[in-house]
Amino acid sequence: MGSWLFGPKPRHRLTQLADVLLHHAGSLSQGERELIATYVSSLNDCHFCQSSHGATAAAHFGNEQLILDVQRDFDSANISPKLKALLTIAGQVQKSGKNVTTEAVDRARTLGATDIQIHDTVLIAAAFCMYNRYVDGLATWAPQDPEAYRARGVHLATYGYVPTGERVSESKTTGNAA
Repeated sequence: MGSWLFGPKPRHRLTQLADVLLHHAGSLSQGERELIATYVSSLNDCHFCQSSHGATAAAHFGNEQLILDVQRDFDSANISPKLKALLTIAGQVQKSGKNVTTEAVDRARTLGATDIQIHDTVLIAAAFCMYNRYVDGLATWAPQDPEAYRARGVHLATYGYVPTGERVSESKTTGNAA
């Protein structure tokens, strides 16, 4: 394979995509988007992603136990019914995009989710299936101690995924693509 695949540019572009999906202004709060990424990563058993995004979600929510509760059984977690419905959709996407049911989408809408929130949930879930496979496919080393992720989670929650000068501008993220 060509060196472009393993060089800094593709990884940098993936980091910029994560910044757009999770840190830029969006239809869902940053914490909700991080929670979706965490949940999908836990379903995919990607230790690094579920730990790092879980720590970032915990920094947003100010509650590490909530993140663990969502990973274990989101239906009994202390989150809104709308977010539970969106996590249902995210879980369906994790299995296959074709698994998303009309019933799940209708339930999310009934509970107040907008079409763009549903779209963003599907996009984040699909992207994190790709990210999880990328991270695991490269055999990324992942610390087992949750403490190793906490400070970085606070940093990501505060500053995002790329330095400000390298951030994709909002005007580049509002096109009609995808």
